[in-house]
Amino acid sequence: MDLMTPLHDLHTLGRTLGPLAHPDHPLGARTTYRVGGTAALFVEAVDEDQLLEVARAVAGSAVPVLVVGKGSNLLVADRGFGGLVVSLGSGFESLDIDGERVRAGAALSLPVLARRTAAAGLHGLEWAVGVPGSVGGAVRMNAGGHGSDTAATLVTYRWVDLVTAAVDEAPAERLGLGYRRSGLAATDVVVAAVHRLERGRPEEGRALIDEIVRWRRANQPGGSNAGSVFSNPPGDSAGRLIDRCGLKGFRIGTAEVSPRHANFIQADTGGSADDVRRVIDHVRSVVAATTGVVLQTEVQMIGFPPDPEGRP
Repeated sequence: MDLMTPLHDLHTLGRTLGPLAHPDHPLGARTTYRVGGTAALFVEAVDEDQLLEVARAVAGSAVPVLVVGKGSNLLVADRGFGGLVVSLGSGFESLDIDGERVRAGAALSLPVLARRTAAAGLHGLEWAVGVPGSVGGAVRMNAGGHGSDTAATLVTYRWVDLVTAAVDEAPAERLGLGYRRSGLAATDVVVAAVHRLERGRPEEGRALIDEIVRWRRANQPGGSNAGSVFSNPPGDSAGRLIDRCGLKGFRIGTAEVSPRHANFIQADTGGSADDVRRVIDHVRSVVAATTGVVLQTEVQMIGFPPDPEGRP
């Protein structure tokens, strides 16, 4: 989708937001890929009141809006994003533990959530130690791993609607959570999530976390990437299919399929997001032609021209 926005609309929104808005803010640098362009406007809300102030400004604007957490599931085109990016500041990093119920702010990192709940003798979120995202992003994407996911323990969530400038809280069932997806609109900003966990022993949680960390270090590459690029097709593994097609190590410019894990695509330091996208498109094309399976991306593509075949 072409998200370049008329300058008049951007300037009007920028004036409305005043000092809250930062023009031409580096956006690719806020992702785990560390490549890509800028956001035309950027706002980091420090608390819910300020987020509602942003929402009231957005409600009367035609400028497209993108909500960004830790950037662990985003690829931003080299040309950037021609709209407003909204992020949450440290005021959304709270964690309150009451018995087996845990209320976490949306900006809290998942590894911190995993370690702090395990240390409190609560089980159910250890898997999150290996996901470099945020609580809010996990709700939006139903993040998961190692046999569990967000849906397994999520009870309620709280969000701000940037279209209506309203705040609400609802049971997790309203989200319709599925494999790496939810029913959240693009302009719904999760601000908090409540999980119900199981009581256990802290040493058991720490041992499981250590095991997950060891497994990830042994089996997944470091460097600049966004984790798994493609969703696993039913009954199969995207990485296995890509490996079967001989694509490990395939490179275009500054991006390559990881030689260690075929479902990871790496970006070179100072590289090009557009090169990453070209590798993604090539991998999908080869896998489809060789196996008949059309892989779907987990990574959200921002600022790129539309796929001619309408594929995500």
